[in-house]
Amino acid sequence: MPWVYLILAGIFECGWAIGLKYADGWTKLVPSLLTIAAMALSFWLLSTAMKTIPVGTAYAVWTGIGTVGVAVLGMLLFGESHDIMRIICLLLIVSGIVGLKVFSPA
Repeated sequence: MPWVYLILAGIFECGWAIGLKYADGWTKLVPSLLTIAAMALSFWLLSTAMKTIPVGTAYAVWTGIGTVGVAVLGMLLFGESHDIMRIICLLLIVSGIVGLKVFSPA
């Protein structure tokens, strides 16, 4: 179950990072409130996962999911670059996340 919490924490990290864009410097009420809620949930899920998963592994996986997720969402939602080298770099991050899961003692 801790890995489920960690994956969900990473997904909510993507949500709050994208939410920051839509909150427009905290000037839009609804996106701002949703972003704050996603932040709180992401941090709670991360802290719950860290009860079992080592801190270095949990934090690396959490930020990795967030990094890859936000980069992909940036491509899809905001027309950011999707050239091949960027995709390869994102795949390297994904391989690191998978490796941490496979070789983690938790």
